[in-house]
Amino acid sequence: MQKQILGIAFDELEEHGAKFTASEIAGQPDLWKNTWNMISERAEEIENFLAPLFRKDNLQVILTGAGTSAFIGETLEGPFQKHTGVTTRAIATTNLVTHPELYFLKDKPTLLVSFARSGNSPESSKAVSLAKNYCEEIYNLIITCNPEGKLALENSGLNDFKLILPPEANDQSLAMTGSFSAMLLAGLLISRIKEISVLGREVDIIAGYGKKIIDFYSGKLREVAGLPFTRAVFLGSGLFEGVARESHLKLQELSDGKVICKHDTFLGFRHGPKAVINNETLIVYLFSNNEYSRKYEADLVESVSNGRSGIFSIGVMEHDTCINNLSLKLVMSENSGKVDEDFLTVPSVLPAQIIGFFKSLDLGLEPDNPSKDGVITRVVQGVKLYEYNNVKVNGQI
Repeated sequence: MQKQILGIAFDELEEHGAKFTASEIAGQPDLWKNTWNMISERAEEIENFLAPLFRKDNLQVILTGAGTSAFIGETLEGPFQKHTGVTTRAIATTNLVTHPELYFLKDKPTLLVSFARSGNSPESSKAVSLAKNYCEEIYNLIITCNPEGKLALENSGLNDFKLILPPEANDQSLAMTGSFSAMLLAGLLISRIKEISVLGREVDIIAGYGKKIIDFYSGKLREVAGLPFTRAVFLGSGLFEGVARESHLKLQELSDGKVICKHDTFLGFRHGPKAVINNETLIVYLFSNNEYSRKYEADLVESVSNGRSGIFSIGVMEHDTCINNLSLKLVMSENSGKVDEDFLTVPSVLPAQIIGFFKSLDLGLEPDNPSKDGVITRVVQGVKLYEYNNVKVNGQI
């Protein structure tokens, strides 16, 4: 019997330009385990680099990246600050490059944590270079999927630490899937590096959740992708807002903009954005496993269901809840135990990836490269870099 991925024969995937995206989505549970293994093996090195920094009274941490990589920082901002006790902000490289003076503090020790799949985006290297020239005391933690990228090759100083994720994290398709979830998981593990040995259990559990989504729900999500929706809204609060933002981008990228997407928090959605819902809108709720937060989430679902409720709604949740008025409940666990809320973010991005994949095929696109006219590319093109205040950065403009 021919090999199938996401329920589609491999030959058919090749024919439709979909083999990389399908394989990269389906391979994530194993990738998460490999990421934990790799970080566990380097835990002592990582802790030796970070521990002296975290003892500095006035250290600030900036989590950065561009596009999908920036959304990793947005998801990690709260957990990283909570677990390290260090003031942490998520600031995209696309802001650091245009307005460095608004974010870098010259006389304050700074740890810049850079996330990048290829490490070749112009803003990635520029942000690090600006930091090194702007800040008096700068440290760089580079988390990337490509050992041959500029970000990895150009930063090997005493204050630099590079973490190259397993090779399978370096997605070959246009849309970032495994690279996003693996770098997100790496950031979560690093924020709790002293607990790395016990966190293997959390990783095993979310790998099981991911496998269930892929094996049990892919068929249902394929049916959803076949619905005639032209808009989609992804909602997530707190640390799930970054996942919601990545989810909205994934569907929009994979549909080549044929589906216009938005994201928001559950409470924020009430303040005007609800107007986007019409009878062609898919709504995806990313539920927390925090009982306090879920009270607000349930209220919003009820409010939407009593008004314009869209064409279809999906609830992504760890356990089945009393929240009704949903077209589909995507339940990850049948057991009573639960993972830490931080780790639930990792598998919660899978439904959007799968819907986006099948929507791309439904629209007659090639998921591995859905942008027919090259409007978007795997590595961003056409960005010019300039001198900042007439100061050359590492000899480059």
